This record gives sequence, C-alpha cells and structure tokens, in this order.
Amino acid sequence: KERSVCNMTTSTKQPNKSTNLSYSEGAALPSDAPDWAVAASERIKTAREAGGLGQTAIPPEGTKRVLLHSCCAPCSGAMVEEMCASESLDEVVVFFYNPNIHPRKEYEIRKEENKRFCEKINVPFIDCDYDVENWYARMKGMEYDPERGHRCTECFDMRMERCALYAHEHGFDAIATTNATSRWKDAKQVDDSGFRAAARYDGLKYWAYDWQSDEMTMRKYQISANERFYKQEYCGCSYSLRDSNDWRKANGIPKIQIGGETAGLGDRYFSDPLVDAQEESQDVVDEFFAQANELAEAAGKSVSERKKALKVYKDRRKAEACDGKVNGLNNW
Repeated sequence: KERSVCNMTTSTKQPNKSTNLSYSEGAALPSDAPDWAVAASERIKTAREAGGLGQTAIPPEGTKRVLLHSCCAPCSGAMVEEMCASESLDEVVVFFYNPNIHPRKEYEIRKEENKRFCEKINVPFIDCDYDVENWYARMKGMEYDPERGHRCTECFDMRMERCALYAHEHGFDAIATTNATSRWKDAKQVDDSGFRAAARYDGLKYWAYDWQSDEMTMRKYQISANERFYKQEYCGCSYSLRDSNDWRKANGIPKIQIGGETAGLGDRYFSDPLVDAQEESQDVVDEFFAQANELAEAAGKSVSERKKALKVYKDRRKAEACDGKVNGLNNW
C-alpha cells in the first residue's frame, strides 16, 4: 500500500486555527489605481464591516479539517487567511509537496519561506519528500509540452494525489490547493486534478472556489507585500525555467535569477500590491501563453525547429516593440 513520506514541522497545539493573521489594508490606494483594485478594496472593506473574512469561501458541506496543498508562500497568504477565518472549520494544515521545483536551491527557498510563514501564523506545516526522480519519470515524453498543457496536468495530478493520500491517512475532510490562486494557472485544469485526487477516497472532498477573484488577488498581493515574500520568477520546474528564459530572451528581458538579493527583472521581494499585481495582468499572462502555444505547435519536440520558431517570435516582438506593443514582466 502506498504511503506518504512526510513530516510535521510545526506545533500542533490546539486550537491551531491562526490567531496571528491580522493585516491592515496597507497604504491608501493612489488616485490612479486601476478600477479593479479600487472595487476589490471596497468589497474587502465591506466584507470586514459585515463580519470579517471567511464568510464568502464556503467549505464543502461537513468539512471541519482541511489539508491545503501549498506551492509557495505568496500563493498561500490570502487562501490561508480566508480559511482560518471560517467559523465552520476547526483545522487548516498546509501541505508542501512540490517535487517539480528546480533547482534544489529554488525549492529550498520556497519551502523555507512557506514554513516560516506558517510558523508565524501558527498553522501546521507538513513537509513532504522531494520526490524529484519520480516526478521526472512521470513527465517523460512531455518535456516540450507548452505551459498549461498535458505535462502541467500530470504535475498537478501527481501533487494532488499525494495530498489526497495524506489527507486520507490522517482523517482530513477536504483538500485544496494554492495553485488555484494564480492567474498564471488554468483554474479548471487545477480543479480537475483536485477532484480526481479526492475521488480516490470515500468521503474526501475537494474544495473548489474562485480563488482568482479580484478580492483574493488584492489580498494575495497585500499580504505578500506586508511579508516581503520572495518574488519567484517562474512556475517552478526545469521546463518552465527553460521556457520562461526563452520568452524573456525573445523579449529582451534579463534571464531569471535563482535566489540572491537581485531578481532577473524587477524587485526581488514583493513590496507594492498594485505594482506586483500588474506583473500578473491579463495582458502579460495572455502574451506568455500565446507564445508558448505557438512555439509548441510550430516546433513540437524538435530542438532545431524550436530554435527557428524562437527566432521568428523574437523578430516579431522586436517589430512590435518599435510600434509600442510591449508586455514585460513574468511573475508567477
């Protein structure tokens, strides 16, 4: 029988719902703040005045204990805050299982920051094994799939399957994942993996919700700025690192830097919610994935054809830049 290999790395003192998540709304929004940010801030303010957070994201019926798969601290903040504020939940536990993250240095940065955040807010943190060899074995043959393609589905499946197994072994009622908060992710693709994983075990549920709403996005970046979280520059796997650097090169953007105090582009740490959110704007996301799909269709698994397609894309982007069409940062 398969068993999960994981360690509890923080205190499990009861009750373990966080009592340390308390953030102001940050500095007043500037007069030129985008409409979505103004509207989201007003809705957050209204929700607080009406009784606080935790009233909108309703857990599946009968859920008392939630195991939250976390990809990183920046994607965790708003979700953990919302879940811990829910009066219907007794326990929220963060589960870190991400063998996709490469290189190991980047993996350790993201894991340790996530662990520190959980310790600060008194939320238990499960550190699962760095199962990298099995991850590469499962992704074999999909090395040149585009982002959001079948390789990403397999990656979500692998991580959610392990999360569901641990939840089943330890009596959790539901699972969820912070992958669902990022606009760089296809929410349906993420949720489908969650539903499939939960369906393996009787009684286990997957908590689906619109975690990419403007309100959740605003909270995500407010918390990330308040905590000065490390600003990762790509999804995590070696293929994402390769493709992101190819995209950057074609757009004349410096390559990704792993760790250190200086990022390849922009700030190393989250600091301004509006600036940080703009790096995840729909225009930037759409441009990146349009190029990824174009490259996959033109080149397939051929390295030589891939180089040719990248050259064509690079030349086109230079021409577009001359006309003022520039989509810049690549912040996951």
